[in-house]
Amino acid sequence: MWLDDAVSRAKLRAMPRDDVSLSPPHQRARGRAELVLGPAIRHLYHAAPLRWLFPEADPGDPRLGALVNVAGGLAGGDSLEVSLWLEAGARFTATTPAAEKIYRSIGPGTRIRSEIGVASGATLEWLPQESILFDGARLDRRIDVALEAGARLLAVETLVLGRAARGEVFARGSVLDRWRVRRDGRLIWADALRLDDPAAARSDRFALGGAGALATILLAAPDAATHRERLRELAAGGASLVAPGLLVARLVGEAGAVRNAAGAALTAIRAAAFGHPARLPRLWRT
Repeated sequence: MWLDDAVSRAKLRAMPRDDVSLSPPHQRARGRAELVLGPAIRHLYHAAPLRWLFPEADPGDPRLGALVNVAGGLAGGDSLEVSLWLEAGARFTATTPAAEKIYRSIGPGTRIRSEIGVASGATLEWLPQESILFDGARLDRRIDVALEAGARLLAVETLVLGRAARGEVFARGSVLDRWRVRRDGRLIWADALRLDDPAAARSDRFALGGAGALATILLAAPDAATHRERLRELAAGGASLVAPGLLVARLVGEAGAVRNAAGAALTAIRAAAFGHPARLPRLWRT
């Protein structure tokens, strides 16, 4: 038997290199999280590495859900899918316990899809912390929002272009980041950001203009227009009523400044528009 094994090994070494797999295929994450929430949880589903956790909310805050990527980050070829639906009368804050890390890709991109639905009379806060793009990352993200008449939503998404604490610049890689917002099935806002040459975009004063981070804040509510001036003030003028009942703000700048400005805007608007305590969710503060 030993002689047979030795002969087999010798034959294997003699085979052409193209006939031998020199490295195993990379393992890819295919995470999915589904949640339907009314007065109680109607439906809950997880597929690793995504998990919904429900820590205790601070007094006066809505029910709190933490969307956790237990893998600790996303590599090229990984994909996440999130589906969240709030039934009429539900109040919920969805957030993350930390920033999401998008690692450098050796080829394929990282794919994230989020589908958010809010029924009439429901109030949702979609408040994930930042997504940090390592240099060389390739991100393809899409957020689809379906609102019924009378639904209320406060949402934020932030991209940090490079690990700011290390002085890293997002000079290589790509971003395709798309929003679609519908009310009663009708498209009321569509937006897309595409960066195929992030180094050039960062240095272009008509593009990123040296900014290392950018955030988008949405307020959808019947009285959204009444909060326009306050949000314009907090977002340094970058807020517009893009459709009846839909207010959109942009924040662009250094990563720490964008996080601070986004936090201040969310704190003020969630209190003014929804009557929630004037503070960020606990996971943002710990």
